[in-house]
Amino acid sequence: MATPHIERKLKLLPDLPGCYLMKNEQGKIIYVGKAKNLKNRVRSYFKSSHTGKTAKLVSQIRDFETIITSNDKEAFLLEITLIHKHRPHYNIQLKQGNGGYPYIKITNEHDPRLMIVNNVKNDGGYYFGPYPNVYAADETLHFLQKTYPLRRCNGYQKRPCLYYHMGQCLGACFKEVPQSLYQKQIRKIKSFLNGNVNSAKKEITSKMMEASNNLEFERAAELRDQLKYIEITVEKQKIITNDNTTRDIFNYYTDMGWISIQIFFIRQARLMKRVKRAFPIVNNPDEEFLSFIVQFYKQKNQPVPKEILVPDSFDRDVLASILNTSIKTPKRGQKLELLKMVKKNSKLVLEEKFRLMEFGKRKTLGAVEDLSRKLNIPTAHRIESFDHSHIQGTDIVSAMVVFEDGLPNKNMYRKYKLKTVDKADESASTHEVIRRRYSRLLKEHKSLPDLILMDGGEIQLAAVKDVLVNEFNLNIPVAGMVKDNKHKTSHLIINDNQYIPIKHDSQAFYLVERIQDEVHRFAINFHRQVHTKHSLSSELDSIKGVGPKTKIKLLNKFGSLDKISDADVKELREIGISQDVAKNIKLTLDILNRKRKSKK
Repeated sequence: MATPHIERKLKLLPDLPGCYLMKNEQGKIIYVGKAKNLKNRVRSYFKSSHTGKTAKLVSQIRDFETIITSNDKEAFLLEITLIHKHRPHYNIQLKQGNGGYPYIKITNEHDPRLMIVNNVKNDGGYYFGPYPNVYAADETLHFLQKTYPLRRCNGYQKRPCLYYHMGQCLGACFKEVPQSLYQKQIRKIKSFLNGNVNSAKKEITSKMMEASNNLEFERAAELRDQLKYIEITVEKQKIITNDNTTRDIFNYYTDMGWISIQIFFIRQARLMKRVKRAFPIVNNPDEEFLSFIVQFYKQKNQPVPKEILVPDSFDRDVLASILNTSIKTPKRGQKLELLKMVKKNSKLVLEEKFRLMEFGKRKTLGAVEDLSRKLNIPTAHRIESFDHSHIQGTDIVSAMVVFEDGLPNKNMYRKYKLKTVDKADESASTHEVIRRRYSRLLKEHKSLPDLILMDGGEIQLAAVKDVLVNEFNLNIPVAGMVKDNKHKTSHLIINDNQYIPIKHDSQAFYLVERIQDEVHRFAINFHRQVHTKHSLSSELDSIKGVGPKTKIKLLNKFGSLDKISDADVKELREIGISQDVAKNIKLTLDILNRKRKSKK
């Protein structure tokens, strides 16, 4: 089931091609996928039933982001790059093998060769790709070796090789081949792989028609397939460029006083990374954009590339002099299309942000209004909620959380170690914490809440009313949050034990459930801290020679019983105790640890 955060983002997905990056609870990318339609594809993860690995993947998704592209081919190629970069856990199929999709490489040798490789290296060679269709890349390589031969054999061996006799080698096997001849062939190969394939396609088409006319249908089919492979491998696309210039591409989009900036990092002819930022505009957009770029490269370990592409809206000479690199605004071609794509993604991010803000506003303020109507109170602007926690009546604590306009205000959270209660007693615990909280607010002349929510039923509700009305003469609305057998908030209890049901698809339910979960979490965490500290303290109290001061020193230095147990005598003595006391601590804790292990 999708979280509320994901549900809101699903409504904002565009009907466009692109890639999506699924993230887990730690924000780590666990899956990268592509889609012709991002809206339909991403929604399918959360709106359909799944089994096996897909179900496991969906169970771990806590967030996602998207990068739009101009077409499905670009999405495919971007997906390859993102998988190579992030190595997501669930992209098993694409991670297998020796590096994924291949490149066609012209080697940097005395007698250069054409070959298929899986990785780009900084070795002076020329790389083209990667190509998503491995077989098509291989077939295109064979076509190039036949049409524009370089060296196919192992080099000088005093006699012509088989490839030379087949017209697929320039003869490095038995003679010195002029570099000018190699360079002529390499220029043709580069031109072909950069997309200039018309002459080659015309030649193949002519041969295909000739074979067909001669009833050589098998040969005609081979030539037809060769045409198809060429189109697959050399089709122009914007995500992966055809040169190895290190290049960063900046663009931005502004609306409603905000600016959204994105940077695409092109390295080794591939899109290696995308950075996005959105913030309110203080000056005019151009100044904000220029300032952002300069500050971006002032960061530690942020190298300046050989070329930066920016829109044509400010003085590039100033930026070039500050960063000491080439600043350009493309006017046509592939680079201009890339620049437009960055702007398009900037716009998408800002529109998503505005819609999420609007969703958040409706979900919070709308929920507050809905809850106020259900309880028939003027407003629930500020809600204070309490919960108690203990283990079999020991280490009893209470905690309070505060929500303002439907959002948690953690600066106002409070923890209470109960002073008058030494056993599990909901009524007594509630009496104490309510008395302490509101006597303090009255004494300090601070504002009171609009609503008090208790994580409990009739007993807690009666205790709160008793303190507020009979002791302080206060008329603050109070309600108890009650869960059903599925552990979901089902209704509220108010005056005279009146039950008010809450529908699970209502905004009020969304708010009450968040408050109940938050106060429970806060109380449980506080109780664990207190219980752990008390357990540790009681263990230390049993050790001869360890008084209150020594106990405090041990707790401050080591923090936990396990760490004290792991420390040697020398480390224990560093807190300022004698050799005998340190040995006694070490021996006693070792004995206690052995007893605990034997019980297990």
